[in-house]
Amino acid sequence: MTRTVALENLRFGIFLPPIHMNHENPSLCIDRDMKVVEHLDALGFHEAWIGEHHSGGGELIASPELFIAVMAERTRSIRLGTGVNSLPYHHPMILADRWMQLHHMTRGRVMFGCGPGSLPSDAKMMGIPVSKQRDRMEEALACITALMRGETVSYSCEWFTLENASLQMRPYNNEPVEISTACVVSPSGPMAAGRYGTSMMTISATSPAAMEAAERNWNIACEIATAHGHSMDRRQWRMVGFAHIAESREQARRDMEYGLKDWIDYYKTIGTLPIVPEEHMDDPVTYMIDTGLAAIGTPDDVVEQIEKLWNASGGGFGSYLICDLNWSPFEAKLKSYELFARYVMPRINNMNRQREIQHDWIKAEHAGFKSSQEAAMQAQFKKLEALQKDIGKQG
Repeated sequence: MTRTVALENLRFGIFLPPIHMNHENPSLCIDRDMKVVEHLDALGFHEAWIGEHHSGGGELIASPELFIAVMAERTRSIRLGTGVNSLPYHHPMILADRWMQLHHMTRGRVMFGCGPGSLPSDAKMMGIPVSKQRDRMEEALACITALMRGETVSYSCEWFTLENASLQMRPYNNEPVEISTACVVSPSGPMAAGRYGTSMMTISATSPAAMEAAERNWNIACEIATAHGHSMDRRQWRMVGFAHIAESREQARRDMEYGLKDWIDYYKTIGTLPIVPEEHMDDPVTYMIDTGLAAIGTPDDVVEQIEKLWNASGGGFGSYLICDLNWSPFEAKLKSYELFARYVMPRINNMNRQREIQHDWIKAEHAGFKSSQEAAMQAQFKKLEALQKDIGKQG
């Protein structure tokens, strides 16, 4: 079990629900989502997780696998995950088999994220009782993890049956498939991660409640994992936070005028996670900053958010994911990711340490270097003068 990890080894990515307002062209919305992932790949982000939703009119990706298949062809190195596949919506055999095909098509660049489904309206349309979503997720997860390990599975319950089921293919290059279980505040996600030996992804990790529960939930996952013969690895623990960066705090706040209130209203009327209390709707940006829910400002503000999250985790985590949202105009969002890559990544990863060592060394020795260089130049002038005298004598 990995007890602690180093902050400078932190990896970065996004969690893409995605949420779009329903007055926009849906084709162009999906196109912009793909451009975001291409942009992140060019900037050196490590991973992108793509959501699955079927109702509400805002979260338009019904099949993250289709999205990932296209993005694998358009990108070079960024890893791609389903964030998440809602397991109660799929027969485990079909989902695992389809996903294993994707693992081969992407040469192992994909990660399997799973959850019970976040929108009750999705479950309603499929006749799934919301009270049974979590239990069904765990039933499916037990079968999927076994199938992806190459096992033959027989299992029957009220909503699916497997009879001597097995997948046609092992993972690409026989490398283990990374499976990640989503959680928010309750211990159900950590319990599932520990029970089935998966990695863990904490959604809305920067909310005060999730921050307070972070270390507790990690310890729960570790305790359950030990009881089931597994071990948890902090390097495979992902934290999802809210952040937007501009070149000044004032500009970052102005960017929020574009779509923040629409996003808050979406969660109020469609989603199930409370975001901003009604009494703070006159100034939601200040509320989100003051409570620590979001870092809206400069790179320094995001670095501070990550460090607070790191300390709350009780030993560190492996990846920080920005929840990709349309709070700002599209170009401002792309700029935010650029500023993150230019200034936040190197600060957290200590990427410029060797540059600073070289700079400080040369600065300290600068007078000596300058003197030796001037002496060398003077020697060349004297050499030229002597050569010219010899030429004169020969003439």
